Amino acid sequence: MGLPIVAIVGRPNVGKSTLVNRLTGMMDAIVHDSPGVTRDRTYRPAFWNGQNFLLVDTGGLVFDDESEFLPHIREQVMIALSEATVVVMVADGQTGPSPADAEIAQWLRQHPVSTLLTINKCESPGQGTTLAAQFWELGLGEPLPVSGIHGNGTGDLLDQVVASFPPQIDEPEESPVNVAIVGRPNVGKSSLLNAFVGENRSIVSPISGTTRDTIDMVVHRGDRSYRFIDTAGIRRKKNVDYGPEFFSINRAFKAIRRSEVVLLLIDALDGVTDQDQKLAGRIIDEGRACVLVVNKWDAITKDTYTINEFGKLIRSRLSFMNWAELIFVSAETGQRVEKILDLVNRAAQQFQQRVTTAVINEVLEEAVSWHTPPATRQGRQGKIYYGTQVSSQPPTIALFVNNPVHFKDNYRRYIERQFRENLDFTGTPIRLLWRGKKPRDVERNSANRATRA
Repeated sequence: MGLPIVAIVGRPNVGKSTLVNRLTGMMDAIVHDSPGVTRDRTYRPAFWNGQNFLLVDTGGLVFDDESEFLPHIREQVMIALSEATVVVMVADGQTGPSPADAEIAQWLRQHPVSTLLTINKCESPGQGTTLAAQFWELGLGEPLPVSGIHGNGTGDLLDQVVASFPPQIDEPEESPVNVAIVGRPNVGKSSLLNAFVGENRSIVSPISGTTRDTIDMVVHRGDRSYRFIDTAGIRRKKNVDYGPEFFSINRAFKAIRRSEVVLLLIDALDGVTDQDQKLAGRIIDEGRACVLVVNKWDAITKDTYTINEFGKLIRSRLSFMNWAELIFVSAETGQRVEKILDLVNRAAQQFQQRVTTAVINEVLEEAVSWHTPPATRQGRQGKIYYGTQVSSQPPTIALFVNNPVHFKDNYRRYIERQFRENLDFTGTPIRLLWRGKKPRDVERNSANRATRA
């Protein structure tokens, strides 16, 4: 049995996202002083009085306008309503009841789901009751005054929300693998999420910048589960103005940071661009596992050699990420989409891999026997005393040497290559920490290890 779902609905610009941020205690929903910032439905975990549940932030609901994204937003709100255990309708106490509020209230009364009416922007506790009283006419029961900005009345709202839940049965559940879907605008990120989910979970449009909030969705395959995080398209920094897109891109970067595996989407029609290279560098800097996903493969005219030629071209442009596996898919037709999960599983496993100190030193001994560290012009020889893995996610190995300066980039790459060839680490970056250590300290540590053995 899944967590109860609470859908937050209302017309545009009544403060739904501000209220969601207040109720969840997180600043995840993008808030900006313009209507239409939220478009997709976004799920946020919440907790109150011992109850875990999900809050669903939705776009502003408008029935009499077919322009731009509004029909898609209505579709997303309707899906949220069909999933919801409780619906919280949010209205604006400063403007009073509007015809749009009355239309939404009438629509909600036609659905068999518990509905609570919340009047936002009631910052003054004294005037809040007076402002809320205007909304009795909507026929949804007692209007509850709250302030998403200051938090007034939110505790009372949460009390009513959890009181509407059916009894919960705690079921142990394995933590899903966090998978962020990132890429430039219009490469098919939302289409890929929808292909995994099997429904229109995200709005898909040829208009660049359709997705703004990060969108989490848990998908189950057999005994495994994955939390996919759809993100906004990331453009060059110089092209981004301060506003909703700026916050969207920051959310996308945070999504990379909280993921274990990143799907870097590349447009098959455009190939690897400079922005793709920068995104790949960002993934490496954050130390995340990665799968390179070339989307829109169905749009390419192909022959026997096309896939190999494309693969070589992409590898040459992303040579610094040669450890990431590569797959060609079509999110629109579903071609090879499910095979992405096999690569995600392998990357996640290697991302969490731990290797014993004994095995690491066997690899080092073999590597040094084949290729000794080069000497400097002054005749000083680099020496590797021993290595040990100090952490995972990503795998991080400390190498204790006489002087890190003696080991140039070529030799460091050689050692990393030896670890990859002997210990796999497919799909994940590995970090090598070169630590200077005096020989006397090494002898003392070796003696201590021998004594403990």
